[in-house]
Amino acid sequence: MRDAYLVGAGQSDYGAFPEESYRSLFRTAFEAATESVPRGLEPGDIDEAFVGNLGVGGRQLGLSGPAVTEHVGLDGVPCTRVENACAASGFATRQAVQAVKSGMADVALAGGFEIMSDMSSDATKYWLGVSGETEWERLSGTTFSGVYAQMASAHMDEYDTTREHLSRVAVKNHSNGAKNPHAQLGFECSLEDAQSAPVVADPLNLYHCCPTSDGAACALIVSEDVVDEYTDEPIRVAGVGAGSDNVGLFQRDSYTGVPATQHAAETAYEMADIEPEELDFAEVHDCFAIAELLAYEDLGFCEKGESGQLIESGATELGGEIPVNTSGGLKSKGHPIGATGAGQVVEAFKQLTGAAGERQVENPTRGLTHNVGGSGGASVVHIFEREQETEVSA
Repeated sequence: MRDAYLVGAGQSDYGAFPEESYRSLFRTAFEAATESVPRGLEPGDIDEAFVGNLGVGGRQLGLSGPAVTEHVGLDGVPCTRVENACAASGFATRQAVQAVKSGMADVALAGGFEIMSDMSSDATKYWLGVSGETEWERLSGTTFSGVYAQMASAHMDEYDTTREHLSRVAVKNHSNGAKNPHAQLGFECSLEDAQSAPVVADPLNLYHCCPTSDGAACALIVSEDVVDEYTDEPIRVAGVGAGSDNVGLFQRDSYTGVPATQHAAETAYEMADIEPEELDFAEVHDCFAIAELLAYEDLGFCEKGESGQLIESGATELGGEIPVNTSGGLKSKGHPIGATGAGQVVEAFKQLTGAAGERQVENPTRGLTHNVGGSGGASVVHIFEREQETEVSA
């Protein structure tokens, strides 16, 4: 199989944009992605497109992929809509990589979009809930905050995890998001703020939960046969892994880990032929603060039960041993469901090309993205590796 390379990536701002449509947000992301390609890339170069979208609110569920690709001038380009809950565009990225590696395409677009701000809170809860187990979770009244609260409670009971550890995730990610012009909640918060916020689902409070967002993101994946046409600083897709699991949390043996992530990470590390400690940064799926702590353990950044100590040590902050969610993560940057996975790839591209501004990691070589659907029913992990020896400074 051929090597695949990331040559461009871009996104819209994340937030609430009543004056925008899903098509206009996707156009913003698409144009940012093509403009980021060092030697340029034209819409006519694209052989295949994969677009992630949940379809919150019910708008244009059928053929929503072609609806946005046609809008940006990709007439006639085969487009597949990918729906895997919050991991939709992470899996769209995986599909684009597979198309390139298999030889089906030389240039593939992976993207995603979502509009979430134009509904009532009750309607939003419904559309978020469709990614949970329907019969025994959603229809019995359980919300996603409630499901992740169960995971947090189990982790706190079994290990030494505290509410302060959860709040430290929020403080770190808001600090990073304040340096990201695309972030929805681009402001810093103190530990006191994050600990004293109103309870949403005990033990999770408002600062432990990500916002609902409008937004779009796109990434451009090309083959080894054409990569030199687009850049002389290639970023190789070194590893890809994915996993699935029971959709309902109650169906699993443990509430303190996500087996789908563990499987995805193992596969990606094996393909990339690296260990977790060889990563320079990671974007992980922090829909709730406990999700980031679980990711530390599932991705091998620390041993089981030690994620609280890892966040407390400062190792995952900018300047730490393994900076996590330099973009601000879902918590601060935002979580437009269909765009989130591709948006993580945007941050990886910026970090590896030295374009992350104030949040730039010092001379990174490898970065990981981790995108989860629901409470762990699906997970996908990508590892990106800069091949050139060009110095990238913070």
